[in-house]
Amino acid sequence: MFETLGRFIVRRKKSVLVLFIIGILAAGGVGSLAFGKLDSGGYSDLNSESAKAYVYLTEKFKVEEPIAILVVDSGSKSVDDSEITTAALALESEIKSVDGVAKTLSYWSAGGAANLRATDSRAGFLFVYAKPGSTDWDVLSKLGGTLQDRFEGKRGELTVFASGSGVITDAINSKIETDLALAETIAIPLTFVLLAFVFGALVASAMPLVVGVSAILGSFFIIYLLTLFTDVSVFALNLITGLGLGLGIDYALLMVNRFREELHHGKSVDEAIVTTVATAGKTVFYSGLTVFFTMSALLFFPLNFLKSFGYAGVSVITLAVLGALIPLPALMAILGTKIDKGVIRKGGITPKEDGRWAQTARWVMRRPLIVVVSSLLVLGILAAPVVNIAFAQIDSRVLPASNPAAIASAVITDRFEGFEGSPIEVVVPGGVKMEAEVTQYLEKVARVDGIARVSAPEIYGDDLRIQLIPSKGSRTLAAEEIIRNIRAIDRPEGTLIGGVAADFTDSQNGITRTLPWALGWIALTVFILIFVFTGSIILPIKAVLLNALSLLATLGAITWIFIEGHLKWLVGDFTVTGTLDTGSVILVAVVVFGLSMDYELFLLSRIREEHMAGKNNVESVAVGLQRSARIITAAALLLAVVFAAFMTSGVTSIKMLGFGVSLAVLLDATLVRALLVPALMRLFGERNWWAPKALRKFTITH
Repeated sequence: MFETLGRFIVRRKKSVLVLFIIGILAAGGVGSLAFGKLDSGGYSDLNSESAKAYVYLTEKFKVEEPIAILVVDSGSKSVDDSEITTAALALESEIKSVDGVAKTLSYWSAGGAANLRATDSRAGFLFVYAKPGSTDWDVLSKLGGTLQDRFEGKRGELTVFASGSGVITDAINSKIETDLALAETIAIPLTFVLLAFVFGALVASAMPLVVGVSAILGSFFIIYLLTLFTDVSVFALNLITGLGLGLGIDYALLMVNRFREELHHGKSVDEAIVTTVATAGKTVFYSGLTVFFTMSALLFFPLNFLKSFGYAGVSVITLAVLGALIPLPALMAILGTKIDKGVIRKGGITPKEDGRWAQTARWVMRRPLIVVVSSLLVLGILAAPVVNIAFAQIDSRVLPASNPAAIASAVITDRFEGFEGSPIEVVVPGGVKMEAEVTQYLEKVARVDGIARVSAPEIYGDDLRIQLIPSKGSRTLAAEEIIRNIRAIDRPEGTLIGGVAADFTDSQNGITRTLPWALGWIALTVFILIFVFTGSIILPIKAVLLNALSLLATLGAITWIFIEGHLKWLVGDFTVTGTLDTGSVILVAVVVFGLSMDYELFLLSRIREEHMAGKNNVESVAVGLQRSARIITAAALLLAVVFAAFMTSGVTSIKMLGFGVSLAVLLDATLVRALLVPALMRLFGERNWWAPKALRKFTITH
């Protein structure tokens, strides 16, 4: 199939390239329409109990949550001072006039409600509500940002601090957008310099752009189509650009290196292209499938935030493979030997038949047991801190401590007793008719550790709404424990527990419930694909186990740094919360596992090719490593540069993503591929290629 594709591209190279360019440019043009349709939310499980409670509260009770929570500080005067009251009411009136604001509620307009006053009586709350029916989180967060920009800071005798969901979401999104722009400013020029060095020639160094641009623009088009039917997170764009460029480098390196190798062996340009597509192209195809199925596991999760990364992942991988198999060979066929124009480094152009990588492999295979034990010891040391891993969700603490939204949140926590967490909502349909049962239930709830106060029931027809005020943050492990304890109490039939803490708990439960299925899917599909590709049962088992060990080592390092607070001099300053954002950790794990399998296929394809050509186990590994390790190491280095730039971000979750992916690909390309794989190949010998006879007919080696 791949040889046929190669011959077709050679015959129609100009037409193939022109049509593909037209198609990708058209896709990019249409895909750009997606930018205004992307969502900044998606962190909730929409099928959960808390989601049902939210629907009840908003649709039946018409309850509204403030989009911004302003703290109005009165300085040295009491909030009840007449001058302060006049100034606060004037401020509230000005806020009401902002476009998009429906109403406000403050300590002063509510007649001095005690629960809206700070414990020191020197500050009061001012809640701002968006217009009813506003559900677009992008619009709501921008409203929060507008309120912060216009009203935060010193205003006469008053000082205003802006917090709340809209303000914090806008602050995080704006910070990420600014930080990623800075990261790209650093990474892109450095990447181009490294590409020229790795490829050895200016023309060849441009080849990753063919694959990368194809993947990125084509993925934008797919994402646009998806926005017509479902919500897609705005952060999916960051994965598309990062992964698109990374895979472009990986696949272009593999294809260009093989093309040069065939030319070096005396083949014509056309025959070199056919062989390249039939060999390296096949590897790209199967490698892409492993990454595709790995990233598709994100579609299992109930959170649209994670689903969006799944959409982005499968889109960019599909287009990267197409870019590597169609326009890239066509362009190489047109360029021919001119691909080496603009020589930067001769050593990067001419492939060596025998060199330091082959020597390394032979050195490793002379002492395989020592290498395996030593490598596993290093991975074990790195993985050890993972026992302390703990999960939560993004809140204001992912921002730098100096960020105004983070400062405002800290002010609320410090100065407003019992307002550290948003209220837990208890909805009792038909509760008016179950007064005694509801009273008994609330008496038990009030005794739950972490509940500061239980409000009086509010009546909506026959239904009741009760607010429980927690003394803990709403998106924390402590809040999760509170919700579990409340739900463990026998409650009136139909009672729903909602609110921010319940939403967090249900999201975490949804991830926990889905995780085994996602992991099982990854393990099964990867095992089948590597078996089909290699014809071995042993190799896919080793691949999955080694990649799991590499991933554990990465998670251990992340835990040691971001939970225990070490190595800030390297990754930059951040607020230590004792937890990691669950969604970000899953994203890191899936991306890392997928890229690790990418490199695994690169290496195994060359070892398998040499083994099928008649070489013994040791020589096939040595030659296979010599011809693939340079590609793997160079690709890993370039990808590490792209993601390491993310560590310049002030947002902890983005910083963690950058560090995690960078460490993982470098660890995988060196310790795992250069040492562990050849050592284990030597220990298993010819058994590496064993498979039951009944299954061999399902492999491509059959």
